[in-house]
Amino acid sequence: MDVMGDKATLFETGRFVQPSSREDTDTPDDAGELADEAAEELRQRLAAEAGDVEAMSVLGAMLLRRGDLDGAEPHLRAATAAGDRAAANNLGVLLHQRGYADEAAGWWRIAAVAGSAAAAHALGRHHRERGDEPAAEYWLRQSAEQGHTLGAYALADLLEHRGDAAAEQWMRVAAERGHREAAYRLARALDRRVARETDGDNGVQASDEVELWYRQAAARGHRRAALHLGTILERRGELKEAGRWYLTSAKDGEPRAACALGFLLRDAGDTENAAVWWLRAAQDGDGNAANALGALHAERGETQTAERWYRAAMDAGDVNGAYNLGLLCAEQGRTAQAEQWYRRAAYAGHREAANALAILLLRGGDETGAEPWFSKAAEAGSVDAAFNLGILHAGRGEEKAALRWYERAAAAGHTEAALQVGMARLRDGDEQEAERHLRCAAGGGSAEAAYRLATVLDARRPPEPAHELGEPVHRRSECEEWYERAASQGHRRAQVRVGMLAAARGDVVEAARWYREAAEAGSRNGAFNLGLLLAREGSEPEAAVWWTRAADAGHGRAALRLALVYARRGELAEGQRWADRAVSLGPASVAERAARLRDALRQELSA
Repeated sequence: MDVMGDKATLFETGRFVQPSSREDTDTPDDAGELADEAAEELRQRLAAEAGDVEAMSVLGAMLLRRGDLDGAEPHLRAATAAGDRAAANNLGVLLHQRGYADEAAGWWRIAAVAGSAAAAHALGRHHRERGDEPAAEYWLRQSAEQGHTLGAYALADLLEHRGDAAAEQWMRVAAERGHREAAYRLARALDRRVARETDGDNGVQASDEVELWYRQAAARGHRRAALHLGTILERRGELKEAGRWYLTSAKDGEPRAACALGFLLRDAGDTENAAVWWLRAAQDGDGNAANALGALHAERGETQTAERWYRAAMDAGDVNGAYNLGLLCAEQGRTAQAEQWYRRAAYAGHREAANALAILLLRGGDETGAEPWFSKAAEAGSVDAAFNLGILHAGRGEEKAALRWYERAAAAGHTEAALQVGMARLRDGDEQEAERHLRCAAGGGSAEAAYRLATVLDARRPPEPAHELGEPVHRRSECEEWYERAASQGHRRAQVRVGMLAAARGDVVEAARWYREAAEAGSRNGAFNLGLLLAREGSEPEAAVWWTRAADAGHGRAALRLALVYARRGELAEGQRWADRAVSLGPASVAERAARLRDALRQELSA
């Protein structure tokens, strides 16, 4: 909850009470502002001395903002006595700053009853600080319902503390009115809900709303919102914008953003600047950044420095530090020390350390000691450990046990496992079991598995019955559903395939949507197909835009289409240029047609 005092909002001004100390400056702008302020104060003072109640209130507010409590109080009291509600609110602010909270509450009550939303907000916070939540809710609700942003936020905070579902409504109201902390907290609440309840298009829409509120809070300087926004953008592959938000957050002192920025820079090949940001984050206590620095120095062969940073990560409470120390020692052949660090991380619950410890023991011939650690890691969710248990059992000739662990790894959603098991079943001629494993991986969220399952189902789908062009086909095959699931997860080939299926059944709008998604994600086939669709619908100029994108990405047929478009427009030189491009891109059939067109255009130009 916001504190009161020098951050309390003055009634209907939008400004804040400032401390009395103010640095003198010699700049012309500051001097002009001071002169204007002095002139305004003199004008208000003269009017107040003449008995103008509004001038008394304004003059009191001016003095209060400047920190002149002694000067402000008589003017505010006089205006309050004359019935000015703004003065009553500001008198409450003044008394609260002096430490007279109960008297301040009395004046806030008078102003609130007279209709001051700011006073109702201040009075609500006063009651909450004293533990009187019913009174706090009453006055905060009065403030919020009058359109006071801070009142809406404070009410949402109170309701959220009590677990009241109405909290989100008021948090949204405050966020919509520009309250950055409200926007951030609303985004966090929605983000958690999406993580729990993501379901088809609703999840997509909710995710879009999460990003919207993070963006609003970040744009107003909220460093944690900037961090979360950067994370969303990075997941989506928009690395440039993600980096900008990480940088903004990191400069504001968020170590996790500095660490994330370091990883982005490293992935872009800029390890020197990555190290700068990791160092900054590690010095602020970020264990992940300390681990990253350790890995960087280990890659350079600076093992002592690497070890120092891994230990710093452990000191920061990051168990990965012990695991990485184990990896470092193992690479150096220091098996005993590696085992020590792996054990430390494994006992702390690090599942990959448990798996690594088991591998170390197995290589040392201690199969009996390795198996419990494999089991512990697998039970903790390590699909690698599940695979290793399968290998362990297979080595003993225990085929059933091995298969059970392989299947467990696949069922856990590991794409590689599911695909391998599925392909093995296909090689054995057991298509039903192959399909089952592909379904497990696809159902666990693997877009690639969903796409592969769709191709398997597509291969055995009977041909569609002949129908007239444009006649809708209402029966949807299961393979199309799996293509759509993969496409909805961003799988570009699946998006193109779904677009093709939609186009085949005459659903032009749906086809265009999927082609566009694929094209915007970088699919040249998606861009080309979208261009074809638009051209057939009579939108050749827009089609040319997408063909240009496809041709620039190396699509020969798109280049040929562009050559034809420009030739028809009479822009022969441009048409010849695209025909040359199509010849170089191919394939052979396209190159042959493009060459004929190019020669014809050349003759036309030289005529």
